[in-house]
Amino acid sequence: MKSDRSSLSRRSVMAGALMAPAAALAQSSAQGVQKAFARTSASGKVWSSEYWAQKGDVKLYMFRKRATAPKAGEKALPVLFLIHGSSNSGRSSFDLATPGRGEYSVMNVFAGLGYDVWTMDHENYGRSSQTQSNSDIASGAQDIKAGVDVIAKETGAQKVHLFGESSGAIRVGVYAMLQPERVDRVVLGAFTYKGDNSPTLTERAKGLEFYRTHNRRLRDRSMIRSIFTRDKPGTTDPAIAEFLADEELKYGDQVPTGTYLDMTSNLPLVDPKKVLAPVMLVRGEYDGIATVSDISDFFGQLPNGDRQFVILPGMAHSVVQGLNRQVFWHAMHAFLSMPKPART
Repeated sequence: MKSDRSSLSRRSVMAGALMAPAAALAQSSAQGVQKAFARTSASGKVWSSEYWAQKGDVKLYMFRKRATAPKAGEKALPVLFLIHGSSNSGRSSFDLATPGRGEYSVMNVFAGLGYDVWTMDHENYGRSSQTQSNSDIASGAQDIKAGVDVIAKETGAQKVHLFGESSGAIRVGVYAMLQPERVDRVVLGAFTYKGDNSPTLTERAKGLEFYRTHNRRLRDRSMIRSIFTRDKPGTTDPAIAEFLADEELKYGDQVPTGTYLDMTSNLPLVDPKKVLAPVMLVRGEYDGIATVSDISDFFGQLPNGDRQFVILPGMAHSVVQGLNRQVFWHAMHAFLSMPKPART
């Protein structure tokens, strides 16, 4: 069997799409991105506010950041909605404070770049309602739907950019199929399509019977640390796992099993042919959640010619909290701010 790397080299360019090797993005410095958000962070102020979305009886916590407070009559900013994964909630994933370790808040970075940035806690995560549900992918897609309704009410935006990481990327993919008219551009980080030959999912599947019979699993400090070490130790600053664990363990050491159950027994959940928006797939070089072949299969079936597959150097599963996160910022901002192509 040929390696994923050789498979990628054979398909370095797919019809109508850009395959961006990591080296090209690494050479294209993120200094411009850093300078842009530095202008905002230098003042020490980024405007923020809290909101609640309603999904039936379930209350979903939402958080918003932008460079300045919204004003009546001003031109709307592009909206970026960030969707968390299986083990951690919205703000600890995308707005983590890391004193002395540099900037890790995606919300701060993209607020500084001129976006209206939102995130949410899915049902049974963080500040949102605690129920008896296992909060599977389908439930998460409905959470996004409720969140987008709040965003539309508060901003007037009828379409949003969406970024999801890990199972959050699958949630985003399912939502993009359900409500394509509400989706602008989509970035899927650490995404899994079918999960074939995934080292992480092979190991995770050993707990399949537990996930089928329990709606909660243990998510303690050790488990949080393992997110950053299971693929390639050294791709993340170990201190970040401690900051993250300090924040998440405020909500207890249990999280839902639904996304784990889906990812080990129900894939694929996203039909690439039904994702109509422009899509960028972002994968860490060492990520074990999905092989390059798995992601390439998904990528090749996307119907929109405006699509990219980016492999990030020196990154593992978390493209948000890795040492090379600036390359991720650069890649996502470049994709989201791309001029609209002329009709042909």
